[in-house]
Formats: sequence, structure tokens, C-alpha cells
Amino acid sequence: MNQRTYTLIGILFLFASSLFAQDDAVPVDKIIAKVDNNIILLSEVEAGYQQMLANGQYPQDKKEAKCDILKGLIVNKIMYAKAQIDSIEVDDARVADELERRMQYFILQAGSQEKLEKTLGSSVNDLRDDLRDQVKEQMTVQTMQQQIISGVTITPKQVKKYFESIPQDSIPFLSAEVKVGQIVREPQVSESEKEKARQQLLDIKKRIQDGEDFGVLAKQYSQDYGSARKGGDLGWHGRGELVPEFEEIALTVEPNEIADPVESDFGYHLIQLLERRGGRFRARHILIRPKSNYQDVKDAVVFLDSIRTLIAETDTLGFEKAVNLYSDDQPTRANAGYFKNNVTGSSYMATDELDPVVFFAIDTMKVGNTSKPLKYRTEDGQDAVRIIYYSDYKPPHYANLKDDYQKLQQATLNSQKNEILEKWIKTAKNDVFIEIDPEYEGCDILEGI
Repeated sequence: MNQRTYTLIGILFLFASSLFAQDDAVPVDKIIAKVDNNIILLSEVEAGYQQMLANGQYPQDKKEAKCDILKGLIVNKIMYAKAQIDSIEVDDARVADELERRMQYFILQAGSQEKLEKTLGSSVNDLRDDLRDQVKEQMTVQTMQQQIISGVTITPKQVKKYFESIPQDSIPFLSAEVKVGQIVREPQVSESEKEKARQQLLDIKKRIQDGEDFGVLAKQYSQDYGSARKGGDLGWHGRGELVPEFEEIALTVEPNEIADPVESDFGYHLIQLLERRGGRFRARHILIRPKSNYQDVKDAVVFLDSIRTLIAETDTLGFEKAVNLYSDDQPTRANAGYFKNNVTGSSYMATDELDPVVFFAIDTMKVGNTSKPLKYRTEDGQDAVRIIYYSDYKPPHYANLKDDYQKLQQATLNSQKNEILEKWIKTAKNDVFIEIDPEYEGCDILEGI
């Protein structure tokens, strides 16, 4: 029932298929199913199959695997069609943000925008346009799913019953797991670098005042890539939704006024208020992030090395206390410094779920050890330094209620949700028109949902 997502391999296949399909002499693509006015293309099934191969799944029966992929696509289309009937919509700004997040992920996978475009044989903008409707559909389906299964809860008794229902020879054998944390230090940018960023924005402000277009300059210079492609437009916001420094400016300047650069945790903003209605406002900005230099990074290394010494060699500071006092990474800080399995919510993770850099760091460490400071790049491309703490190790074992309650609880919850979704689909499929290409009638899709 999960919405489909593709790695770069699947996306490249889907994108290439759509390009080839434009050539009538190469009939690569065709419509193979319809749900109301929503179509499913052959290339979508093929992209799903390529995704399976990329994930290391090699099905014995290729046809059966593709039938299963088509079934999943039809289920999603049923949910999407019902969402349209029920007027369930996803805000365009959310779609744009998610699309931009995925684009940045693909660029990182490829190595750079230039490398991605070379692989595609076309521009990133073309890929973005090609994926926009797909992302909106996926987010709408996700919203529909959440509405259907909202409020589902389970009890410890249900978890126990679920575990006991698993045949003895089917109890899962769990791979080794580790509990690993980090303390991150973002280099303190020098005042001279901050002044460079501020001066750059003042120069841009003057260019706008001299007649250049704010939106064009935002696309060219802003380092908030999500809003940059929209000319810096952040859409409508209310009190408490943006950082205080930004909000203070947006709620005090006049419409169309451009304020002087203001600093926040994200960098320096050049802000223009577009509209204000009571406590809500619509603004656009150009963001410049001051860059750290070699000495800034070196200072961060020295600082974390001193924290490491206190954790590893004295009793004056524990890891979790140090996280609370010093770590700059909010996601791990919110989990006492530990990486978290996003599926189970547990702080224990299989080693293949770890960032490869973190995995190789702990590969030479003992439980209870803290690494030396390691330089790395954050998800938004900023320089940072971290120390890795190897907290615990669980050897491979068969699942049991005592050691794996969180996993079994999540499995029980997922089972309950799937039952509810399956019942909903059986009813909903009668409310929409479904047509499947005769070539796929052997899949018995409608009987299986």
C-alpha cells in the first residue's frame, strides 16, 4: 500500500522512456490502465521493475513481479481518484518544497547538476517538470492514506497476539544492530565572512532599487534553493512559522519595501514584503550563507576534540549531556544525539542503514568509544565537524518480545493499518471506473484488491 518512490536509476528509466515515447517510430510507451481520468503508462511499470533490480531484488517470475507493480500503481490511482472526488488537495507550496528536496537528492546521487544533466541528456528543469505531477499525486495519495488510517492504535496485548500468530519457522532472524550517536559542531563563521555576505546583499538591494528584478536576482543568487526557483517567494505564513528575525522584518516593513539584510541561523536574508493581512504575510527573500574558512573548521575540530576528551577520559561529562549542551544537529539532538530508524522509531539501526561514512568510522571502534573529530558536509552542503559515539551493539538473533518490542509493535500497527486500507480499497474500487489493457488481464488485478 505504500506510495512508490524511485531512486535515480528508476527516475532515469522513466524519464528516458518519456523522451523516447515522443518519437512515433519508437513505440516504447503506451497506456496500460486507466482509473477514471488517471492513466498508468507501461514506462511506470518498467521504472518500478528497474527500481526492484536497483534494490537488489531479482524476482524469479518477471511477469508476476510486473503484475504486482501494476497492482500497486492501480491501488494508488484508486486512492488518487477518490481524493479528487472527495476534494482532498495538497498545497502547491508543499509540492514545490518536496519536489525541490527530491531534485537535490538526485543531484547529490549523480555528483553534481552537470553530471545529472549529462546522464539525462537533458536539463534538470525538464526532469523537474516531468516529475511535478507525479510528486503531487504521491503526496495526495499519502494524505488520503493518512485520513483513512488516522486514529489507529494498538495495545500490548495485540502486539503479543500478533507475535504469537507468527509460525515458529517464520519468526524473522534480525541482523546485527548498533546504537550510534553524534555531536556536530558547525564552524563559527568569522565576522569578515559575515560582512562579505551582508555586503553582497546590500549590493543586490541597490541593483533592485536601480531597476533590476528581485525575482530574477533571487533565482541567480539565493542559496535557499527551494524558494529561489520561485523568485524567492515563500508564500503565506503566520506568526511563529518562520524564524523570529525574519518574522520581525516581515511584520514591520511596508508592502513592497525591501529591508536591509538581517541575520538568522540560516544566514543573511534580503527580505521584501509582498502582502500582509492581519497577522499573516507573504514575503520573498534572497538568502546568502556566509562560508566558513579553514581556520573556522580547524577551531571546530579543536573544540570537539576537547569535548571528546571530557567524554572519553573523564567522568565530568556524559555523551547525552554533551549533546544537549553542544550539538548543532537538531534531528539527532532531539533523539539524545542518536541516529534513529525512521520506520520503527528505534535508536537501534542495522549497519546497512547507517551512513557509509559513519559505518566505516565505527568499524574500527569498540562499544563505548568516541571517535576523533571528523569533517563532513551537511545535507545542505555546509562544512561541519562531528564526533561519533558507539553506544551499543546487538548481535544477530531471532526476534523476541523482550528485545524487539518496538519492531513488533510497529509491525502490528502496520498490519492493522493494512487491513483497514485493504477493506477501504475493496469498497472504493466500486466507486471508480477501472480499465486494464487486455495484455495484463492475466494478472487478475481486480480480483486481488
